[in-house]
Amino acid sequence: MKAFAPVERFVNDVSSHKLKAGYVFVGDEGFFRRTCREAILKHLVPEGMREFSLYEFDLDSSEIVEVLDRARTPSLMANFQVFFVRGVKALYGRGKHDAEFAAIAEYIKNPNPDALLILVADHISIPSDLRRMEMTDKERYERIRETLGEYLTIIEFARVEEGEAVKWLNESAALHSTKIDPDASRELVDSLGGDMMMISNELEKLLLYVGEKKRITLGDVETMVLAAKQRTLYELTDALSSHNRARSLEIVDAMLSTGDGDEASIGHLYMLARTFRQMLVILERNVRDTRALYQVLWQGFRIPPFAAEDVIRQARRYKSRRELTRAIRLISRADAALRTNPPSKRLILENLILDLAAEPTQVVPAWQQEGLLD
Repeated sequence: MKAFAPVERFVNDVSSHKLKAGYVFVGDEGFFRRTCREAILKHLVPEGMREFSLYEFDLDSSEIVEVLDRARTPSLMANFQVFFVRGVKALYGRGKHDAEFAAIAEYIKNPNPDALLILVADHISIPSDLRRMEMTDKERYERIRETLGEYLTIIEFARVEEGEAVKWLNESAALHSTKIDPDASRELVDSLGGDMMMISNELEKLLLYVGEKKRITLGDVETMVLAAKQRTLYELTDALSSHNRARSLEIVDAMLSTGDGDEASIGHLYMLARTFRQMLVILERNVRDTRALYQVLWQGFRIPPFAAEDVIRQARRYKSRRELTRAIRLISRADAALRTNPPSKRLILENLILDLAAEPTQVVPAWQQEGLLD
């Protein structure tokens, strides 16, 4: 499978101890990052030695030179050290960074053979179809290729095509001697937007849920995944489209208080943006019933049957295309803010919800707000 290939090669290199001195993990697909990290821990860092072998740095608060100095220094306590370095975006901020790139190049010329350097560039999103890659992400990726790519090996974490995600589901379920029905696997992938981290987490829950039955059906998916995730999501969009701020905040609080909490924020935003885009199509095509709905929404972008009528009703509460495009822009800005590792993800989400639930007449354009300040 295309999206899985770079990760599989890296895991094979780790398990066979055929490693380069340093790598760059490029992409925001957390499932692949977790897979690589688990392989490193399993094969290179014994559980009892992780306090002395595993180090986490963030270039927003640490200098790359400091990290490299630590990597050069052999450990008295551990045979092998691993350095995970986040915040790669800081290397491309304002000002010159020639000295930092030169320091990386110098280290790679004579690396510590008992150390592994991993730079994490998760500020870039790589779609399954590279032709649809955002221009900003494309430019950022090219800069990494032209700089860090000269010294470090790039491992690409792209989004997974729905067909590959379905195949992974079938194979993963089979490893647990469990069969997943075709309509169940398609529904699971479709409902979660192909997000592999969410898909893998939900599969774990489904395997526990079906137990000795050893078969996952569409009904199981609707009960365990759609009921827990999407029904809550559609409750939220119902409150937002009704401009009920109090109810909207209550639902968001419930969503953040369960499961992965604030760490699932980006996943919640993805699903929220997806639903608003669906409502935009419904409004533009003047959809009034579920039959027409499935004619205008293409495969992979469809609404689960249980929510179809609700979403049509919610979409028709908006009076213009402008209201929905404004909502999508607000969600996009919140998504960008969440990816900068802010002090409070919850605060960003709550502010977004307040904006989305505001009455149209309450929305004051930024230029008018600036005028009021004068």
